[in-house]
Amino acid sequence: MKIEILGMGCPRCKQLIANAEAAVKELNIKAEISKITDIGKITRYGVMMTPALVIDGRVISAGKVFNKDEIKKFISK
Repeated sequence: MKIEILGMGCPRCKQLIANAEAAVKELNIKAEISKITDIGKITRYGVMMTPALVIDGRVISAGKVFNKDEIKKFISK
């Protein structure tokens, strides 16, 4: 599983990364979590608001910080 956090490094972006890491840890699954700060890559996803959550290439959200329990639901699907 590949999880990407799109954003420029603002506090909301950092919180989303921490929440994604906590969700993966609690579910005890193997996932690659990366942050994308390149504006060109972010816009290629069609994202206009950050932070954005991308799981396996699919944009889950933009402009929202999901908590770890919400992220766990997306990962479990």
